[in-house]
Amino acid sequence: MASSEKKHPLIEIWNTYPGTRNSIKILNKPPIERIIGEMFAIGEFYYYALNLTNSKISYHHENILKLHGLKKYPEHLKDVIDLTHPDDIPFVMQAEQTVIQKMLEIGLRHQLYIKSSYCFRMKTASGSYELFHHQAIPTLENENGHLIQSINIHTNINHITKQNPYTVLVSGIGPRNDFHQVKLYDFSNCGKFLENLTKRETEVLSFMAKGYSGSEIAQILILSEHTIRTHRKNILRKTNSRNSKELLKKAFEWGLI
Repeated sequence: MASSEKKHPLIEIWNTYPGTRNSIKILNKPPIERIIGEMFAIGEFYYYALNLTNSKISYHHENILKLHGLKKYPEHLKDVIDLTHPDDIPFVMQAEQTVIQKMLEIGLRHQLYIKSSYCFRMKTASGSYELFHHQAIPTLENENGHLIQSINIHTNINHITKQNPYTVLVSGIGPRNDFHQVKLYDFSNCGKFLENLTKRETEVLSFMAKGYSGSEIAQILILSEHTIRTHRKNILRKTNSRNSKELLKKAFEWGLI
């Protein structure tokens, strides 16, 4: 996955993931309709396609220029990483290593149905650093089953919270319901509240935070809508949340989305 043109700190980490090392110059257009259907964005966002063999990016959403005050579209992942707060780079590197470990545990045959996400600060058009929610969705593999393309989605969530949970979430999309939450650093309040939730309540909370309705959650988890309403009531009480909006803020801070 390394590029001879521009080096960035994630190359060595990506090289630990089984994959091709040959540069592919032409990317197939990613299935944008499916990507948008799988993404979660509650704020201004943009996306771009990342060629994992040479770290070049393409198919940018125009908001990348507006949100970061850029005059031209970045061509390489290093250009995007350079917008990241320097203090958050070590966390991003550790987060990527965590994603790779989880992907290997889940199995490479499922990699096109696994999404990863975490948060970090990025420089905005105003010159200040604000908290962004990063999502990566694999979209293309070669004939040997090696990942060669993904879609990265960045959403500005600074209006929701400025607190980084330093947590990596690896979850299933499409036909898979995987849910792996890995807290890399200690942060306040998360453990205290989440320890009070049952495994099922944590699962329901993750779907609530992503905007699923009670009936949709019931269908996914094969439970009655009455049971989901009971879980929701208990979740709000245990997390000291007055409503879903307050719960959403806490879900970001706790790394549940």
